[in-house]
Amino acid sequence: MDKINSGNIANVAPLRNVKILGALIQQLKDREPDMPGMGCFHGFSGYGKSSAATYNAQLYDACWVEVKSVWSRKVFVRKVAEALGLTAAGLISDMVDQIGEELAKSGRPLLLDEAHQLCRDEMMGVVHDIYNSSQGSAIVLIGEEMLPQKLKRWERIHNRMFGWPAAQPADLRETAILARLKQPTLTIGEDVLQIILEKSAANYRRIVTNLNQVRLYSLESGRTTITPSDAAKIEFFIGEAPTPRRTVA
Repeated sequence: MDKINSGNIANVAPLRNVKILGALIQQLKDREPDMPGMGCFHGFSGYGKSSAATYNAQLYDACWVEVKSVWSRKVFVRKVAEALGLTAAGLISDMVDQIGEELAKSGRPLLLDEAHQLCRDEMMGVVHDIYNSSQGSAIVLIGEEMLPQKLKRWERIHNRMFGWPAAQPADLRETAILARLKQPTLTIGEDVLQIILEKSAANYRRIVTNLNQVRLYSLESGRTTITPSDAAKIEFFIGEAPTPRRTVA
């Protein structure tokens, strides 16, 4: 995993979803030995789950793996092994045992991002095997809003869940944090931030996109203090496809 610099840590840390995921990881690390050791952090696309994962991966020295839809079982276990610093070789069963031993020895949590991509019988079997081989080390599945419902299909995974926290939509405070981080040269009042929050449907990714729209407006207009009258002239992204242009006959 690439290291994130201290400047990014300072700016990302106050976001609620960073704290929610961090609290889950800490609870898993502090749990009693007979308590289940898995967790599920779920939410809508654009809610900053992956940003929360990368921050907490560094904070807790966790192993973070972003799962791809095209991965086979062997590719999955190889990627996890490599993220742990192991030499990935041999049979799938060999690598699962190596992963489990390393997690048990190091005490590092395992964060599986985009975990809805693992919702297949053969992949969930591997997750279960890794958990057992690691002697119940902390494992967090991070994914889309319907991930908890999907996991009901695999009782051996579902009943090992310690907690199911949901990622939360952005609020005005967090919109202000993102504005200071992404557009530090602009003065954006609270009333304009409220407009951006509403236009973005409280979606972190869309807030960042719309803050960039403010930046583009600033470059075109020469204005660095943005007022509600300025905001009325900005074309914000609201999650709808653009209207097709009519062709001229």
